Amino acid sequence: MTYRENYNDLYVFMLVAREGSFTKAAAKLGIAQSGVSRTVSDLEARFGVQLLTRTTRKLSLTKAGEQLFQTTQASFQVLDAGVSTLAHFRDTPSGTVRINASQHAIDTILLPKLKVFQQRYPDIRLELISENRFVDIIEEQFDAGIRLGSDVGEGMIAVPIASPMVMVVVATGEHFQRYGFPSTPHDLDVHPCIAYQFKDGSTYDWEFVIDGKTFKHKPVGQWVFSDTYMEVAAAREGLGLAYVPESLVTQDIEHGRLICVLKSFSIRLSGLYLYYPHRNVSPALRAVIDTLRMPDSHFPIV
Repeated sequence: MTYRENYNDLYVFMLVAREGSFTKAAAKLGIAQSGVSRTVSDLEARFGVQLLTRTTRKLSLTKAGEQLFQTTQASFQVLDAGVSTLAHFRDTPSGTVRINASQHAIDTILLPKLKVFQQRYPDIRLELISENRFVDIIEEQFDAGIRLGSDVGEGMIAVPIASPMVMVVVATGEHFQRYGFPSTPHDLDVHPCIAYQFKDGSTYDWEFVIDGKTFKHKPVGQWVFSDTYMEVAAAREGLGLAYVPESLVTQDIEHGRLICVLKSFSIRLSGLYLYYPHRNVSPALRAVIDTLRMPDSHFPIV
């Protein structure tokens, strides 16, 4: 049977040997000198060797004591260094952060803002998973998700990361030459529209504001996609009207590839939010939150 030595006693001995005094060692430990002396005597009894030579003026190590002192001092130095490295994990964010988001959010917000992590937080691994469905981030083991504020689930903590989103209707000039320019959202019935389909098979209704009230148009056309980028690409090909975030087609509109219509009826959707289930977040997720959060924003519970 292997005997495990009391490391507290060994530390007391090491301190006595290093200080060269029972009194000084006792002061550092905050205990009585008699307790220190008794601890060393007990060690000598257990080991069956004398560790210290005591005189009225001097305290010196025997050869056995010198050997034990060198061993304990080196061992405790290694232990101290190992414990000190724990501060690195406390103070330096590390680990994996899994975020579920649309491809649009990844391209326009997450990548531009989080690219600083390559230099600033090299120990953080980012997993950005793009899907066109509403995901239960707890069940599917995501650390956080990105959604419009109105779609964040109850009980989640939500942090605004983008301004409100303006939705616009766009198509090519050739499309409008053929079908005419719609004056109101009611005119969309005669236009082939490009639809966005969710994973459950439902399509996204286009929303407008008419006389202060919300009007919904169900897009009807030959083309259906589950990706907003594909909607824009199809619109560029003249396949119909697309209903997409304005930020996605700004350059297309500026360069004349697409024309925006019904702008006065456009609806502003609540901006994108990073959301997560509780306040006790890892340092890595906290770094993500602080990097993405809009200036002067708070942490409302939605």
